[in-house]
Amino acid sequence: MPAARSGLLFLWGTPRSRSTAFLRMMLERGDHEVYHEPFSSIVVQGHATVGDATATSHAELLKLLDERARDRRVFVKETTEYDYLGNGGEDIPATGVHTFIIRDPRSVIPSHYAMNPDMVCAEVGYGHQADLARRVREASGATPYVVEAETLIAAPAEVIRGYCEHAGIPFLASALSWQPGDHRVWSRTRPWHRDVANSSGFTEPQRTYADTVENNPKLAECYRCHVPHYEFLRAWAAR
Repeated sequence: MPAARSGLLFLWGTPRSRSTAFLRMMLERGDHEVYHEPFSSIVVQGHATVGDATATSHAELLKLLDERARDRRVFVKETTEYDYLGNGGEDIPATGVHTFIIRDPRSVIPSHYAMNPDMVCAEVGYGHQADLARRVREASGATPYVVEAETLIAAPAEVIRGYCEHAGIPFLASALSWQPGDHRVWSRTRPWHRDVANSSGFTEPQRTYADTVENNPKLAECYRCHVPHYEFLRAWAAR
C-alpha cells in the first residue's frame, strides 16, 4: 500500500547496507534535497546543518527537517549504529515517511569490522533498526517498507519502481546510473563511501575479508546477536 504523502522521506539502514548507493541515486534524481546521516552527525560532532540552520539535538534536527519539507521534497539517509529514539528522537517514528534497507549480516559485519576494528556489537545496528521499524509501525498503523540490498543489486529497476510507488514519487529510470565521483554530502564519512564514489550504478563490489563471522569469535557473536533482528525485518521485506 502506498505511504501517506509527505515531503519528508527517510531511509534507515545499518552501516554497509548499500544505503549510500541508494542516496547516490536520490542525488541523481535531482528532485529532493538530500541529507546524509544528520542524526549520527549530532552524535559524532554535536551538530548537523539543515539548510541555513544548525541543529544540536535530535529533536531540533527533526523539527528543522519537517519544516524544510513543507515546501520541498526532502530525503534523509541515516544509519542505525546509534540509538536515536532514546536520545531525544522520540518523535522520529511519527514524522515523515520511513523506509528501511537491509543486507545480510554475513556480509555487513565483516565489511563494518574492516572499516572499524574497534566497533562494539551494538554499532552493527540491526537492533536499533528493528526497534525503530517497530515504533514506526506503531505510530503509523502500517508495516514500513523494507528493501533488501541483495534484491536491489539484482533488479534495481524493479525494486526502485516499487519503492517510488510506495513513497508517492515518480520513478526516474535515468537515476539508476550516474557518473563516478565524490560528493560533498557524504564528506564527513568519506572513507566509508569509496565504493559508491567509484560506482556508476547499483553494483556489488567483489570483496573478501580476512575476518568473517565464521572465523572470528567477536564477529560470530555479533552475528548471533543481530541475525534475529535481520530476520524480523526480512520477513517484512518478503511481504
